[in-house]
Amino acid sequence: MKEFFKFVFASMIGFILSFFVVFVLLIAIVVSIVSSAGSDEKVSPASNSILHVRLDYPIKERTDINPFAELGLMGFESKKTLGLNEILENLAEAKKDDHIKGIFLDVSSLSAGFATIEEVRNALIDFKKSGKFILAYSEVYTQGAYYLASIADKVYMNPEGMIDFRGLSTELMFFKGSLEKLEIEAQIIKVGTYKSAVEPFILDKMSEPNRKQVNSFLGSMYDHFLIEISRSRKISKSTLYSLADSSKVRNPNDALVYKMIDGLKYKDEVIDELKSKSGIEKNKELKSVSIEEYAPAPEENSSGSSNRIAIVYANGEIISGEGNDESIGSDRISRAIRKARLDKKVKAIVLRVNSPGGSALASDVIWREMVLTKKVKPVIVSMGDVAASGGYYIACAADSIFAQPNTITGSIGVFGIIPNMQKFFKNKLGITFDGVKTGRYADIGSINRPLTDAERMIIQQEVNKVYSTFTQKVADGRKKSQSYVDSIGQGRVWSGTEALQNGLVDRLGNIDDAIASAAKKAKLKDFKIVSYPDQLDPIKSLFENSGDKIKTYFMKRELGDQFIYYEQMQHAVNLSGVQARIPYNIQVK
Repeated sequence: MKEFFKFVFASMIGFILSFFVVFVLLIAIVVSIVSSAGSDEKVSPASNSILHVRLDYPIKERTDINPFAELGLMGFESKKTLGLNEILENLAEAKKDDHIKGIFLDVSSLSAGFATIEEVRNALIDFKKSGKFILAYSEVYTQGAYYLASIADKVYMNPEGMIDFRGLSTELMFFKGSLEKLEIEAQIIKVGTYKSAVEPFILDKMSEPNRKQVNSFLGSMYDHFLIEISRSRKISKSTLYSLADSSKVRNPNDALVYKMIDGLKYKDEVIDELKSKSGIEKNKELKSVSIEEYAPAPEENSSGSSNRIAIVYANGEIISGEGNDESIGSDRISRAIRKARLDKKVKAIVLRVNSPGGSALASDVIWREMVLTKKVKPVIVSMGDVAASGGYYIACAADSIFAQPNTITGSIGVFGIIPNMQKFFKNKLGITFDGVKTGRYADIGSINRPLTDAERMIIQQEVNKVYSTFTQKVADGRKKSQSYVDSIGQGRVWSGTEALQNGLVDRLGNIDDAIASAAKKAKLKDFKIVSYPDQLDPIKSLFENSGDKIKTYFMKRELGDQFIYYEQMQHAVNLSGVQARIPYNIQVK
C-alpha cells in the first residue's frame, strides 16, 4: 500500500508540473502575440534616412514566421531576423527608395555560408548602381564579414579592433578512435573513390583522394574570394594572397597600411560621417532604420498579372516523410512541386536547393516530381551554399541549373553504414544475443553481429544499383553519357566554378538570375512570385518540437562553437538506409 501511495503521489506531482509548464507556455504565447501586434510592425523611413544592415544572426533561406521573437523563449530567436529572401527584397527596394540615402554596413561576423554571403554582396553591388553610398564599419572583421564589407565605398575599422585575413580552411572530425575504444566496428558499403562521408568512421585522417578534392574545391572558392576582393579594393590578387599567406595583416594599422580599409575610426566618428553624407546636421540625431524593420513604400504600378513564378524552397537534410522548414521531407517537397505544377497560374518553377543530401530514396521521390513538372512547364534550379549528393539528385532533372562560384555541389555517390556492436554489448555492457530465424538472411543488417561475406555482397549490390540509377538520371538530365557522369562523380565534391566547367551546372548566378531565366523560358514579362511549401504554423511547431528546441538551446549554450561536432555525431548515429550526402558537414572559415 505504501508503494501504491508513493506511485500515486509521484503521478500527481508529474501531472501538476506538466500542467504548469503548459500553462506558462500558453501565457507566453498570448503575451507574445499581443506584444508582437504592436512591436512587429515595420517602419517607413523618414527622408534622408540610412538603412542600417547588421545581419548578426544565422541567415536562413526564408524569413521565419515567429510570433515568439519578442518574448525570447528558450529555443526560439529572441529578436526579429530576416531570411535571405527578405534581405534581398529590402535591398532592392532601398535602391529605389528616395528616402534612403545610403547603407551603413555594420558587420562583425556572419553566420552564413559563402554562397549566401555572395547573394547579399551582389545585392549590395547592385544597390550602388543607384549612386547611393555604402559605408562599412566593424570592431572585428571575420573573413566572411570583410568579404561582404569590401564592396563598400568606405571601409572603416575600430582603432583597437581586429581583422581576420589568413586564407580559407576546413577540417574534418574523425570518430575512429572513439569507436575503437567502444569496440564498435563501422561496416562500410559505398560506391565512389571520393565518397568520403564514411572516412570519419574508419580512418583517423583524410584519405589522399579526399584531400585532393578538398584542396581543389577550397582552392577554387579561395580564388574567387581573392578575385572579388581585388576587384573591389583595387589590390592585386597576388598581393592579397601574400598578405594572407604571410599573416601580414595582424592589427588595424596593418590593414590600413595595406589599403584593405580606408580609415581607423570610432563609431561616433562614423556616425558623424553618415550624418554628413545624409544631409543631417552634426548636432541632430541620425535618421536610420534597420533592414529588419524597413518597410518600403508600396509601388504604384505593382503587377496585376495573374501569372506566377513559384519558388519551391528545399532546405536542409533530405529525409522521407513530411520534414519541416529546416529539413527536406520528400512528401512535403514533392507535394509542393506537384501543387505548383497543377496550378495553371504558375507558369514556371524555381527550385531553391540548399542541402547536403540525405536519403537516396527520399531524393528519388522528389526527383520524380521534377521530371513530371519539366514536361509541362519550365523548371530552373538555384543552388545556395550547398547542393550536393542528394541535393544534386533532386536538381539534375531541371531545364537549367544556376550556382554561385562558391556553392558546394556534386558529390554524386552513395554509401551505407551498418555498425557491428557485438563487442560493445558483450565487453562493455555484458549483453549477449541469441535468437531464431526462418531464413538465412532474415536478420541481415543486425547491429549485434558482423556481416557475413554473403550479406556484405548483397548490400554492396544494392548500393551499386542506387549509384547506377543516380548516375543515369544525372546523365539523362544533363544530356551526358553515364560514363562521363561516372568520371566526374565517384562522390567527388566540386565548387560552383568547377561544376560549370565540368557541366554539372549551366550558369553562375543568384536566385534572381534563376527567376529571370524561368520568366524568359516561360515567355513572361509580367508576373508575381509565390513561395512553396507553406511555412509551418509556429504555434503548432512550438508544441510539436519544443522538447527538441529546448534541448538544442541548452546544448548550444554549453558547447558553443563545438556544438557542430555534437550535431555531426548525432547525424552519424541516426543514419539509416542508403545515403546520398556530401562527405561531411563542410564549414569553410
